Amino acid sequence: MNGQGQIRIVQETVSGKEITLAHVIGGPAPIIYKKLGLDPSIDYHSSAIGIMNMSPPESAIIASDIAVKNGNVYLGFADRFTGTLIITGEIDSVSAALQQVVNYFHEDLGYVTCNITKR
Repeated sequence: MNGQGQIRIVQETVSGKEITLAHVIGGPAPIIYKKLGLDPSIDYHSSAIGIMNMSPPESAIIASDIAVKNGNVYLGFADRFTGTLIITGEIDSVSAALQQVVNYFHEDLGYVTCNITKR
């Protein structure tokens, strides 16, 4: 406590090895593609969007490589600073690509992973 009876709290983020979000959006509305900054000429014809978040954030580089090599998907966005990955494609391809990423990170890299959700 300081002299005025107030408590000072310092928060610190410690990056672990984890996938915190893995979700498949089936049949998204065209406006979602546009708002995400995805290429309409490629993505409007796709039927699913896959989104992941992971830490450390550089893991998105590895995840994007695995996703595009293991599924017929388009890489919409990969950010090595936030750990966000967005892929698009047919729902089965997007689901399979996310599953490959989760499996590799969990089994080979020892990450804590979440379940893949779908809506």
